[in-house]
Amino acid sequence: MAETKKKKQFFTVGGVFFLLIVIPLSLMALLIANGMFKLGYTIKERASTVLDQKSQEEIKVRAINTAEEVANFLNERKKDVLTATILPANDVAYKQYLKNNNKSIWVKEEGKIKQVSLPLYTDMVLIDKKGKEVIKIVNGVTLPADKLTNVSNPANTTYGVEDYFAKAKDLNKGDVYVSPVIGWYVSKPEFEKGKVFSGVTRLATPVFGKEGFAGIIVLSLDYRHLAKFTNHIIPTQVDQVFKADTASGNYAYMLDNRGFLIVHPNDYHIEGLAKDGTPVAPLAEKTAADLIKKGQEVFNFNQMGYIDPNLPVIAKDAAAGNAGTKSYKFGGHTVFMAYAPIKFYATSYPPPAGFGWVGMRIDVEKYNEAAIKASKNIDKEAKAWTATIIFILIASMIILFFIMWLLVRGINRSLQAQIPEGSQSPTFDDDDDDDK
Repeated sequence: MAETKKKKQFFTVGGVFFLLIVIPLSLMALLIANGMFKLGYTIKERASTVLDQKSQEEIKVRAINTAEEVANFLNERKKDVLTATILPANDVAYKQYLKNNNKSIWVKEEGKIKQVSLPLYTDMVLIDKKGKEVIKIVNGVTLPADKLTNVSNPANTTYGVEDYFAKAKDLNKGDVYVSPVIGWYVSKPEFEKGKVFSGVTRLATPVFGKEGFAGIIVLSLDYRHLAKFTNHIIPTQVDQVFKADTASGNYAYMLDNRGFLIVHPNDYHIEGLAKDGTPVAPLAEKTAADLIKKGQEVFNFNQMGYIDPNLPVIAKDAAAGNAGTKSYKFGGHTVFMAYAPIKFYATSYPPPAGFGWVGMRIDVEKYNEAAIKASKNIDKEAKAWTATIIFILIASMIILFFIMWLLVRGINRSLQAQIPEGSQSPTFDDDDDDDK
């Protein structure tokens, strides 16, 4: 009888231990293992899903936000040139004004990438009513009188073809002429040797005196401050890079209201001037082969229907002031495009087209290839973690059962030691009482 009670005590204590410790720990381990498996599956599923509707909308929103940032930036530059009209007309005031207008950009010097603060404007010029330069500050230096020219003749301008004086002199007070991006063309061979596109956008507005029109004032926006809005973007990731790699097919760019690329990771696609001052012609169906051989690959989306008819459709829709998404074929690959108009308006950039538009493109096949690779890695990691957790679970169960056996055995012995043999309540025989 005493032996039966000992066994009952053993199993009772063991059961309590099992219920309070072993089962909860086991359930917790199973939940963790199940959670790891589901997390791995979910991440794998998302990684292998190529540009679902949500992803496409997110990239479109990013294009819209970037376009708004560019528009806001250009509106601030309009304010700068209007403010410049009320400054004292001397080189000291102009130098200080240029010095005070700085923005940070990323540069690469001696193989190192760093962020530096550089002047927004490469030069500032006061021009009289006949087109003669009166004060000219270039890169912080005042040019002497013998270096000043009459820019009413475009041949006397920096690039030999600029007509900003003619465009600005007839404007009303408060109106601003904004030129297209202008700079020397960088060919593909030059780009591959390290040369990059360098240019400006002129902002010019008339200046008035007591006798009326007195001339114009011009600020030349450093192209790098415009290019930074798209050059550092990879549409499918949050973090920015110094310059996107076009080999991935995953990057952003900017076009003007005529459909010309003005910012692109490959600078040889950007419109520019040849050494004689004539614009390098964009690729067209009949000329593409010859131009590519020369290393001249200027893109104008309005003339690229021979590659895919959707390219000019995108340019036309963006010029109408619309944001959207569309797919097209390029180089045998499917490309997803999100685009948004840059809603900056000036006399030279009327609505709805405005300044131009931002494009964000993704090579679907390359993105899919990367997604599948990532999916396989995730699957491998998930299986490894699941196997590890199962091993830990089994090992923990064995250890817990061993600990439970030791504890129950110890408790049982302790109970036996506290209750001496034969100290149980006596057993009475009812028959003996009856006989008495």
